[in-house]
Amino acid sequence: MFELDHDLAQDIVDRAMAILPFNVNVMDSQGLILGSGEPQRVNTRHEGAQLVLANGRVVELDSQAAACLKGSQPGVNLPLLLDQRLIGVLGITGEPDQVRIYAELVRMTAEMLVAQRHMQAEQQWRRQRSDDVLGLLLGGEGDAARLLEEARQLGLKPQLARTPYLLELAPRHSSEGLAAWLSAHFADSWCVSMTGAALLWCRPAQGSLDLPRLLERLAGNGWPVLRLASAGPAADLAGLRRNCRRVGDLLAYGRDVLPQVQWLTLERYRLPALLWRHRGDDSLEEWIEPLQRVQARDANGQLLGTLRAWCEHDGQSQHCADALGIHRNSLRYRMERIAELSGLDPMTLQGMLALYIGVQLLPAAAPL
Repeated sequence: MFELDHDLAQDIVDRAMAILPFNVNVMDSQGLILGSGEPQRVNTRHEGAQLVLANGRVVELDSQAAACLKGSQPGVNLPLLLDQRLIGVLGITGEPDQVRIYAELVRMTAEMLVAQRHMQAEQQWRRQRSDDVLGLLLGGEGDAARLLEEARQLGLKPQLARTPYLLELAPRHSSEGLAAWLSAHFADSWCVSMTGAALLWCRPAQGSLDLPRLLERLAGNGWPVLRLASAGPAADLAGLRRNCRRVGDLLAYGRDVLPQVQWLTLERYRLPALLWRHRGDDSLEEWIEPLQRVQARDANGQLLGTLRAWCEHDGQSQHCADALGIHRNSLRYRMERIAELSGLDPMTLQGMLALYIGVQLLPAAAPL
């Protein structure tokens, strides 16, 4: 419920007294003076205002009547309303015949300021509550049915299919401005700030998105994106929660294993991201150990670089050789060397699968 405060009351007083040659007081719903052109009267009780609050009507006090009431001076005291609810009192000091002509004009201005402040407070509350609800919805916490209903009441349109993107900004860049920009340019977006300078953006799955162009625009507007992880669209909350967890794993995988890759898609890196989520499991060490033997004899990183390219090109020799800028014979020699050091033959399905998994788990600059 909206209530007058000292700042708003004094703002009303200052605006009115910049025009009128009379003192103005603003009282709260208990008759306490919150704002006044006479600072010594602030936080004192105004019995004339209490009469207005008790009867809900204008109270005029001449000098004789004011002398009978504590904390009052001659003047006109009017009820302040917000949506037909009495929230306070506006008083203009002076003999009623002198100030009556100004009273209604000042009250109208005051009620406009109150309504504006109330609208701002309501908008701020809705923004904050929307952020809280989205955090709970996407974080998988709380009663999903209740949260979905509240999301509908807040106008968040939870029925829309959405595609999640997790953006990691360069250090010292805030995600708040980026969230506001995305919300303004992409209708019905959901934006939730994550730990660090990361932002989870869930865009309605409507129409195509030129992501490289978007990244250029963001950089130009002062939000350089270090890396971005994206998943496919989800038709319901359960699917969206699942995809949000996966883009989190995918971004962490990209940061540690592929720091040079700016845009990672779940479609491309689904298995590596899944494995990376369980990287603390001892059983995964056996997949990395063969690659560590290669790395120990690969001072300039040529062999591991070749193996990564081999995996990137699905074991297609010519495409891999072209990407590396070498002859196929040179590629064959390197692959034979990898097989010798790792004990796994990349020309067989089992060997290639084991090497592929190891490559996905081994950070690009992992120490020996």
